[in-house]
Amino acid sequence: MQLTIRAKGENVKAISYLLSKNPNNLYERRVREHLVRLVYHEFTETNLAVTIFVTPDSLALVQNDHALDITHYINDREFAASSIFLSLIRSALGTALNGKPKEAYSEWVLHSFAFEFEVGPIASTMTNEEISDLFEPLGYTVSIEAIHHQQRARFLTLSADITLQQALQHLFVLIPVLDDYKHYFIDQLEVDKLNRYGEGWLATHPMKEVIYKKALRFSHLYAKSTKAKPSTNSLNTLRYEKIVETIKQLPRKSSIVDLGSGEGKLSSLLAYIEGVEELLAVEPSEIAMKKALKRFEALEGVSVSPTPTWGSLFYYDARLQHKDVIVLCEVIEHIDEERLPKIMSLLLTQYSPQTLILTTPNAEYNKVYELNTLRHNDHRFEWTREQFQEWCSTMNTHEQYELSFTGIGDRHELYGQPTQMCIFRKKEMSL
Repeated sequence: MQLTIRAKGENVKAISYLLSKNPNNLYERRVREHLVRLVYHEFTETNLAVTIFVTPDSLALVQNDHALDITHYINDREFAASSIFLSLIRSALGTALNGKPKEAYSEWVLHSFAFEFEVGPIASTMTNEEISDLFEPLGYTVSIEAIHHQQRARFLTLSADITLQQALQHLFVLIPVLDDYKHYFIDQLEVDKLNRYGEGWLATHPMKEVIYKKALRFSHLYAKSTKAKPSTNSLNTLRYEKIVETIKQLPRKSSIVDLGSGEGKLSSLLAYIEGVEELLAVEPSEIAMKKALKRFEALEGVSVSPTPTWGSLFYYDARLQHKDVIVLCEVIEHIDEERLPKIMSLLLTQYSPQTLILTTPNAEYNKVYELNTLRHNDHRFEWTREQFQEWCSTMNTHEQYELSFTGIGDRHELYGQPTQMCIFRKKEMSL
């Protein structure tokens, strides 16, 4: 199973910087017992050809808890360019896939080249027409060569003037769609990856529903990802984006603490902020921390890798003192109100960050959701905008912080936005 990338025209040598692979060196790595190699066939001023291919270990493919019968040994996993193939080459192509080369070459991330991608063999029950319908709306000219007259196993050649990052993201979404099954458990992490790589093109693709359905397989994930009305997941995304954008604008952000980091979704996004040198993902739940660790291990091209840190708001931790930013995203509403003053004293007085960011639900917006109860079974309270602002002002006991308030999510004329956010900034930092 292999992927060959060809390019013609001026400046094609810059592609080697986007790949972060020296043409004079053979790239060879073991990934979960499988051998991954990357080699350049051609490297001139106007022509480039590079192939990444995998030599799988047959036994490693079946040595897992689910290999219970002989059918695991009788399949095409060793030979087909599938979800397995992508999982094995993702680390090698991570710099290009995430558009994070060395800063000196960052201008080439948005540069379109005359590319030709050859990938295969693909083992798929989809027809040639269906395969073409996946790629042609994205601007590709598609050529399909069958290995056998039954046309199940085929090689694809995709040609387009496109950026390398865009093309790789297309392939990482659409090759698993061609695959007749995925080799790993499909969970919310897969939804996140689909949304990340599909940003900017998947929402308008004419075969969007087919892509989601075949990529996610499970109806509950598919329904959750394609739902048009406001959902918890889409609001989560908006919260994370707002927090990330807020922190990007701060003059000091080299050290960040994500308090109550859960499964690490926010920390994973914070890891990409330029200038961050330390990122602590603090969480009391061992189960959530294990999921976060899995998520962090899959990150590529980040500014800093998040550090999973066991900790609790109820206990003083000297490691959290004097950081640039502490974030509590949707945390305080899970704590009994009478315990919050002590926690806020710990945060603002003893930890004393330059910036503290809090988000919590806006209780007024529940009327938009037609809810007569709290939004979550574990919420101890939910405040109106006035209650939240009054509480934050009261917690700023020594008035050493300047407060600013904003909302997150769709705005209602009467009830505001579903999430409210307060930013505490030390007054000596105020601009």
